[in-house]
Amino acid sequence: MSVAKKEYKKVTVKSLVDMKKNGEKISMLTAYDYTMAKILDGAGIDVLLVGDSASNVMAGHETTLPITLDQMIYHASSVIRAIDRCLVVVDLPFGSYQGNSRQALESAIRIMKESGAHAVKLEGGSEIEQSISRILTAGIPVMGHLGLTPQSIYKFGTYTVRAKEEEEAKKLKQDAKLLEELGCFALVLEKVPAKLAKEVAQELSIPVIGIGAGNGVDGQVLVTHDMIGMTHEFHPRFLRRYLDLYQEMTGAFESYISDVKSGDFPSKKEQY
Repeated sequence: MSVAKKEYKKVTVKSLVDMKKNGEKISMLTAYDYTMAKILDGAGIDVLLVGDSASNVMAGHETTLPITLDQMIYHASSVIRAIDRCLVVVDLPFGSYQGNSRQALESAIRIMKESGAHAVKLEGGSEIEQSISRILTAGIPVMGHLGLTPQSIYKFGTYTVRAKEEEEAKKLKQDAKLLEELGCFALVLEKVPAKLAKEVAQELSIPVIGIGAGNGVDGQVLVTHDMIGMTHEFHPRFLRRYLDLYQEMTGAFESYISDVKSGDFPSKKEQY
């Protein structure tokens, strides 16, 4: 049975909870710059994540670990200037919140004040309980993130699916419930079995947004550059490419180079 889509003039954390209650799926993509964010917001995206994946996508690092708080604020500020409707969530980068709840609060406050973002996202469960609680006391909305947590890649040693074993699945469920009880407004589940993700989504009252977590959750998130095919060497099972911009852009650039070399560009109509 299809669910009528409600038009939200401005998407808020409350809007996402309402979407879950109404059975409307939540759409979420990444953005790191003004131009892309402008297009995504105009297309009607519900949530934009200024992800620490900017470390990989924009800066070319192997992991998300090198990106700094200052750099995240720069990217978030660029995105905020572009949007009119969607909710903007910003990742707290590695080293800005783990093990120090005061530092976590200071990092979150800087993001909110200096970028104008609407919420922050943190990776982890019970290990970062104090940091989440302290941020929430300042009235800053927090989105959780469980399953594959890329900031812990050297602990895991691999980007493989998480929580396949009973013990880890049990802890994930406990952490998800804890994040809800602490006051997180939503949760991202990354690369976990679809059956487990569906169970978590059914047990929680807050929205659960998946990436590589099946269709039984309340919404989906992908890295924009992956789903439009600007990156072409990344082929996980969960990724659907809606465009092949790598090929199209390469062709356009080659045509431009050829036209410049041959003297075809600019033509008489393209000069003053």
